Amino acid sequence: MTRSDLVIQLAERFSQLTHRDTEFAVKTIVDAMSVALARGHRIEIRGFGSFSINRRPPRIGRNPRSGERVVIPEKLVPHFKPGKALREAVDALPPAALPASANRSRAAD
Repeated sequence: MTRSDLVIQLAERFSQLTHRDTEFAVKTIVDAMSVALARGHRIEIRGFGSFSINRRPPRIGRNPRSGERVVIPEKLVPHFKPGKALREAVDALPPAALPASANRSRAAD
């Protein structure tokens, strides 16, 4: 599902909202979440999951072309941990309900 798909579904579900209002609401929520994560805050949506920031420490890597050692600096990356209800809902889906690419990855489990 893309951001546009979400806007369309919300606009259809809440007919009192215009498409523009729905688009503004989704943008506002995503922006607020982005700002919170950028400030180092954790976001928890009960039943869905939580977003946090993980620190990747600096490390030594290799340039694949030259084999030369390269220092890779520390990074802060967003992390999503699905909640129990979301994990159970996804796990309960029959394999036929998933796209073909997801079926292949589930078959390996």
